[in-house]
Amino acid sequence: MSVIIQGSQIRQILLGTKVDRATATLPQTATGTLFTVTGGRVLLTSIVGEVTVALGATATSANLVHTPTVGTVGDLCAATVVTSDEVGTLYGISGDATSLLSADGAGSNAPTSARTGLPAHPVVLPVGNLGLKTTASDTGSVKWSLTYIPLDDGASVAAA
Repeated sequence: MSVIIQGSQIRQILLGTKVDRATATLPQTATGTLFTVTGGRVLLTSIVGEVTVALGATATSANLVHTPTVGTVGDLCAATVVTSDEVGTLYGISGDATSLLSADGAGSNAPTSARTGLPAHPVVLPVGNLGLKTTASDTGSVKWSLTYIPLDDGASVAAA
């Protein structure tokens, strides 16, 4: 039996364009840019981070933030303890900036909606940078994937 519609095509129809960012170490008590939005506004339809190297035992919290080219930095979720999260732990957001960075794994957080990575509330991102902010210098590495739909002609997202 042949497959007429590929999985990537279904994802494109449902969630928009996918952008992957290779695994990278955590920012060290700083905000590290994960993705860059250019050319106009985009609708963030999903974002998932996966721990690829276990996070260290240093007490560390993390959250996703958006730094627009014009305007004020905004949190996409609340700072969440990520200390000692294990390989395979998945991170996602609900779309509510006051909700924690959800995690699915045996790390510091109970399994939650990170299994889907789909925000319950859509998030519009203007031109700028989407980053990960940490409260301490810690070891570990996370790879990220997001999907988006351009709201403005010419808008796009690229891995940083």
